[in-house]
Amino acid sequence: MRLTPSQIDAIKSTATAVLGDGAQVTLFGSRVNDAAKGGDVDLMIEVPQDLADPAVMSARIASQVSRAMHGRRVDVLLKAPNLLEQPIHRIAAHQGVAL
Repeated sequence: MRLTPSQIDAIKSTATAVLGDGAQVTLFGSRVNDAAKGGDVDLMIEVPQDLADPAVMSARIASQVSRAMHGRRVDVLLKAPNLLEQPIHRIAAHQGVAL
């Protein structure tokens, strides 16, 4: 996994601040591969409660994490009981690493 401990802390604390204590973060995509270089940060964040404004929440987390990582591009995928599960959710769960 190509994240530093401080980057992991920033991701987890941001997810908790925006979505609450139940937020579970999974890193997936190219950053899971230690042999790869560069790439954006792909995150799936799962919460146990319904989300009223998922697009706003996703954008808020992505922008805050991006700032903490000096402008690195961050994509946030949310998973909640009221959101439709897409194939990308299954890919992230299968290939990802829990933070």
